Amino acid sequence: MAPTRELAQQINEDFLSLAAYTRLRSAVVVGGKSAEQQGSIIADGVEVIIGTPGRIEDCLDRRILVLNQCFWVILDEADKMIDYNFEEAINRILNCIPAEFDKAADE
Repeated sequence: MAPTRELAQQINEDFLSLAAYTRLRSAVVVGGKSAEQQGSIIADGVEVIIGTPGRIEDCLDRRILVLNQCFWVILDEADKMIDYNFEEAINRILNCIPAEFDKAADE
């Protein structure tokens, strides 16, 4: 998660460079872009979601995004997200992620 769409897009560009020779796919979910189009990319299957708290929360509300298989969360510039009053959205997003995973399911 990132506080602004510009930073989220920059993170995605860096991710694409680093993941160029892998099968990892990403989706950027940010305001100012079509939620339906972003949802379509997610529906095609991605391993990494990069976005702003507001749009991620919106995708959860619309049931475009489900975080039951989320293993990692990275907060870039978390202090700025708190300054931008995203604390409630971040907590809501984090509450959608399972606290524990069944390791047997991974084997």
